[in-house]
Amino acid sequence: MTEQTVLIIDDEPDIRELLEITLLRMGLDTVTAGNVEGALEKIEQYQPNLCLTDMKLPDGNGIDIVRYIQKNYPHIPIAVITAFGSMDTAVEALKAGAYDFVSKPVDLPKLRELIQTALKLSGSKHAKHTAKSDKDDAHSSSILGNSAAMQQLKATISKLARSQAPVYIHGESGSGKELVAQQIHLQGSRATAPFIPVNCGAIPENLMESEFFGHKKGSFTGAVSDKQGLFQAAHRGTLFLDEVADLPLTMQVKLLRAIQEGAVKPVGGLEEIPVDVRILSATHKSLEHEVAAGHFRQDLYYRLNVIKLKVPPLRERTDDISLLADFFLDKIAKRWQMPPIRLSAAARAELQTYPFPGNVRELENVLERASTLCDNNTIQPDDLQLSTTAQTAPALSTPQWVRDSPETDKSPAVSDKLPAWNPINEEEERNLIVRALDQTRWNRTKAAELLGMSFRQLRYRIQKYGLDEG
Repeated sequence: MTEQTVLIIDDEPDIRELLEITLLRMGLDTVTAGNVEGALEKIEQYQPNLCLTDMKLPDGNGIDIVRYIQKNYPHIPIAVITAFGSMDTAVEALKAGAYDFVSKPVDLPKLRELIQTALKLSGSKHAKHTAKSDKDDAHSSSILGNSAAMQQLKATISKLARSQAPVYIHGESGSGKELVAQQIHLQGSRATAPFIPVNCGAIPENLMESEFFGHKKGSFTGAVSDKQGLFQAAHRGTLFLDEVADLPLTMQVKLLRAIQEGAVKPVGGLEEIPVDVRILSATHKSLEHEVAAGHFRQDLYYRLNVIKLKVPPLRERTDDISLLADFFLDKIAKRWQMPPIRLSAAARAELQTYPFPGNVRELENVLERASTLCDNNTIQPDDLQLSTTAQTAPALSTPQWVRDSPETDKSPAVSDKLPAWNPINEEEERNLIVRALDQTRWNRTKAAELLGMSFRQLRYRIQKYGLDEG
């Protein structure tokens, strides 16, 4: 036998023969079975590099085989052959762990492409486990956390990486949805192809079609040359649609067609261009609620939400806070080229009890601010400046002290301490500093007092954000 073996499972001899001929022409060895019982025997005997199975079999169905392989040989990809139009069956197979599916009548060019991609994932029998362990080592540090929630998330990512099913990643802002999407891509068969992330809420509506599908020269004012779209840029790779709930309804229709047809038509183009793209999507909103409110198409929702993956918020994985904090402090020290920054025991304990409405992103911002405020490279609880109101309420877009401050009071007494403030990103922090400087007519010493920091710390921030009196 050749190094790579494919098991074909179908009860129709003509179909088995057609598939065998196709695979033999690709230089692959084949083994066949006509039912579930025979298939399980062949799997045990040959441990093939890939399985192709029909859904309907005399003594069961393809889902039974998918589940058996998932349990006993999870490194073996399995693709199912479904009846034309049986999308529900295909989705069920993908959720059970199938790598991908093809519909009858079988499109042989698409089948060959599927097989080639799947065999990259499987590799030779000798490389199956070593390649996986190497890949795990290479990416183990990308998602930090040893809590039960993160162990479960990492295990699920490994399973989803073996599939081609669309995945909808749901989680709060700052929880790391894009990092999860990257890991699904890097651990799968498309790892060497592009990973293209796009924030759907950041593209102007009038440019969306051109951004996603590309355009031809002269198709509209300003189209001075042909442009490749995001789908084409992600060909044979992964397209990550972040904040997908922000897509306008008109674009949702066009996106749905592109996903269904596996092809895109550039603006001003006459012909559709085939694309092979795995779609991962994410949003901090509830797509179910968006569908119910009529803001998101139900048919697109079902296309994207074949498998739903929840990324836990930081407050549900408090065991990881210390690990993450040490990682970020090491990163900050290296970036600023300064000695190691440490957390005092009291500061570490305070981080453990804070709910982090901004999740991991907020933790990093808090530590960056504290690293600036601390003395002797040791962060104390006061340096963290964690908001007491955030212990029980989510973070608000407008800082509390700005909301509570009367608009007419432009020159407060310096002795009046501002209420606790907790900027969770650089933009908010910059706005707070500007407000304090404006209130003190740019007297930096008084502004530093007002903000509860040293003159040196305020001067650092003014330089950091490029602020200038003029």
